[in-house]
Amino acid sequence: MDTATQKYLELAGRRFVLVGTAHVSEQSVEEVSRAVESVKPDCVAIELDEKRLASLENPDSWRNMDIVKVLREKSGFLMLANIILASYEKKLGLSAGVKPGDEMLAAIRKAREMGISTEMVDRPVSVTFRRAWAENSLSGKCNLLAALLASAFSKEEVSTEQIENLKNKSEMDELMSEVAQELPDVKRVLIDERDFYLASHIWQCKGDTVLAVLGAGHLPGVQAHLEKLASGEESPDCSEIERVPEKSTGAKAAGWIIPALIVALIVSGFVFGGIKKGWDMLSAWVLWNGALAAVGALVAGGHPLTVLVSFVGAPFTSLCPFIGIGVVSGIVQAVICKPKVEDMENLSSEPLSVKSFYKNRILRTLQVFFLSSIGSSVGTFVAGASFVTIFGTIWQKISSVLGK
Repeated sequence: MDTATQKYLELAGRRFVLVGTAHVSEQSVEEVSRAVESVKPDCVAIELDEKRLASLENPDSWRNMDIVKVLREKSGFLMLANIILASYEKKLGLSAGVKPGDEMLAAIRKAREMGISTEMVDRPVSVTFRRAWAENSLSGKCNLLAALLASAFSKEEVSTEQIENLKNKSEMDELMSEVAQELPDVKRVLIDERDFYLASHIWQCKGDTVLAVLGAGHLPGVQAHLEKLASGEESPDCSEIERVPEKSTGAKAAGWIIPALIVALIVSGFVFGGIKKGWDMLSAWVLWNGALAAVGALVAGGHPLTVLVSFVGAPFTSLCPFIGIGVVSGIVQAVICKPKVEDMENLSSEPLSVKSFYKNRILRTLQVFFLSSIGSSVGTFVAGASFVTIFGTIWQKISSVLGK
């Protein structure tokens, strides 16, 4: 019989039991163990991917992280987002007295104890975050960053009762409604797409009886998709949402056209405006880009050499589609102030705070990457605006000469 947190479905001659949890709930830990024991399914499906399972089963895996490699692979923002969300879950877990993901591990342990196979049925978190970023508008990206930063530094205390209420349909509906209103593209990628992905992979699990352990927010969506899969209304093919969308042709072209346009404007300044006007444009580009990138690195607590590299490198990397100044400054910071084992340990055990972003060498490196990138981006727009003013004066002179 269905309950507020468990759904029993009979579809196409098979039985599916969906158990909804709050990811930092002690009651959920107990409930999933009881559910596996009482249902005795042929397979237990878990809302995890293989990498997240590995990190839960081996909390010391942080020790093997190579921050330089992360930055070289252009995964700095992805890692920062992961750290912030993990820290937020940790804060909730401290209130509830459990660790994030304990209910998933409880289901896996009980299944192994009973000789039941398990399947990780969630989409890799790296794909999910990259899709959420790639498919967002500029305003959506800003809202997403604001939401992440707000969660990182939130001082709000969450009671155990509030955490347990997240399993109630009314509470979850209200939360999902707020997410959909504030961040519709993020909601589509983080929730709607994953509802289908989870349902598709649960459907493909072997056995006549499958028990799935999911976050409570996914229960309605996964149930709806399972019913459509059973009726043939949907195909279990997830190929479209398993990859990060490529940049459009226009976006790829812009990565070359904008730098070429900037160079052309500077050259035309020398040609049509003389050495002074040309130097004015070149200086504006170098100073605005370099200075604001350096300010970003300085505010982030970067080493003096990192700040210098940010200043010198930003005017060049802003004209290169392949690498940004954040990657360069972050790698320099990581090499000079190499993270220690204690930084790794603190990262996995302590909630985030403003102080930790300056004290922890990993977080400081990511902060340098992030703020120097923002500084250079702002510098590009400011320098571009100054070009319009300077080139406007040059064009007036050209027009007057042509008019004569």
